[in-house]
Amino acid sequence: MDDLRYEAPDSPDAASSMLAEAGAGGRVFAGGTDVMVQIHAELIDPDVIVDIKKIPGIMSISESGGAYTFGAATAGMVLMAHEGFASTWPGIIDGVALIGSIQVKGRASVGGNVCNASPAADSTPAMIAAGAICNIVGPNGSREAPVEDIVTGPGKTSLAAGEFILSFTMPARAPHSGDAYLRLTPRTEMDIAVVGAGVNLTLDDAGTCTAARVSLGAVAPTPLLVAEAADALIGTKVDEAALAKMGEACSAACNPISDKRGTKEYRIKTASVIAQRAAQIALERAREN
Repeated sequence: MDDLRYEAPDSPDAASSMLAEAGAGGRVFAGGTDVMVQIHAELIDPDVIVDIKKIPGIMSISESGGAYTFGAATAGMVLMAHEGFASTWPGIIDGVALIGSIQVKGRASVGGNVCNASPAADSTPAMIAAGAICNIVGPNGSREAPVEDIVTGPGKTSLAAGEFILSFTMPARAPHSGDAYLRLTPRTEMDIAVVGAGVNLTLDDAGTCTAARVSLGAVAPTPLLVAEAADALIGTKVDEAALAKMGEACSAACNPISDKRGTKEYRIKTASVIAQRAAQIALERAREN
C-alpha cells in the first residue's frame, strides 16, 4: 500500500501499456467503488492504479441509428438520468439502479460492475439479456466480445494482461421490444442478490415472441445466458405455459451455492419465479413499444 502508484493516462494505448507493464499488480480505476474498498480491506495490494476517466469518451453516452454506446466509466446516475437511453433500455436501468446507494451510483460504473466479476452483480445479467457488446482495448489492439464472455469465475475475467473495457454498445431496438431485470434480496435496500434475472424480448405485430434472451445472476459461479429459457418464449404469446416452461429451464440451469442469504435449493426454486416475473414486466414494456 505504501508503494501504490497512481496514474491517469489520457489515451487507451497509454492505459493498456501501463496495465500490461504492471501485470497482476495493476488495477483499473473507473468509479473506484469496488477497488478502493478492496484495497482498504486488504483484499488486494496493487502496485499501480490506472485511472481511466481522462480517456476521451470513457464517461459519455452516444446514439447512432438507434444503437447506444456508453463509456465503461460512465456513472450509474448518469445512465439513469439519460432519457433516451433509460427509455430504450429500461431493463438495464433496473439493474443499474440496484448498484448500491445514490452516492455509490454517483461514482460506480457498469464497466466496474461487470469487471469486478461478482456472481451477484446486478447490471451484468441485465446487460447480457440486452445483448450488450464490450469494446475492449489492449496491447494487441481492439476487439469486441459479448458481456456474457467476460466473467469466467468469481473475481475473474477473460480480459488479457493490459486489456480493459473501453465502452459498451447496445444494438438498435426492434419495434415491440422490452426488457426487465429483477432480483430477490433478504432486505429491500443495500443488499446483494440471492437471485437476479434479466429478460429481453421482441414481439411481432400479432403479439408473438420472435426473439428473446434470458440471463440469471447469483445462481452460478458466473452470470448465465440461458438459451433454453429464451427458446421457451420464442414462438409463443408469452402465456402462462410458456412462462412456466421458461422458469423450468432457468431452474435447470442453476448451479448455486448455499450461504447465509439462501440455500442452494431456495435459489434454484426462486430463479424460476423471479425470471417469470421479469419476463412479465418485459412483456408489458414490449407491448407498450
